[in-house]
Amino acid sequence: MPRKPRTIPGPSRLSKILAQLRRPPRLVLEDVRSLTMTYAQRNDHFGARHFVKEDLPRIRYANPTIDIKVNKLPKIPGESWEPKMELKLRGGQTKTINLDGKWSTSIFEELMSIAGGEHWQEWKKERLAQGL
Repeated sequence: MPRKPRTIPGPSRLSKILAQLRRPPRLVLEDVRSLTMTYAQRNDHFGARHFVKEDLPRIRYANPTIDIKVNKLPKIPGESWEPKMELKLRGGQTKTINLDGKWSTSIFEELMSIAGGEHWQEWKKERLAQGL
């Protein structure tokens, strides 16, 4: 029986996950104490659900001290209510972002423009300078 050829193993699953969490820009939310999202459990609010799946883990990784709550509520087809994100800032202010009909990328950009701080503004300037 012939021997198996030795191959170099590819990146592990953990290293792929960490690369995804650490990709630029670093999502540091300055002055945010807590973030609460409310959206439909299924059949609606697709942008909010995609944001929770793709971007919220990166935000959690960069901001371990922020209290993040996600409320997935059942929605009957006849009901009509809008998804929302509430940010509680360190100064005691509360900001609400309406997520109805928005793509996950626009939710992400709106959140970062409100709470991203200087690091986010610098990253946006670099991207504009590069023409991206």
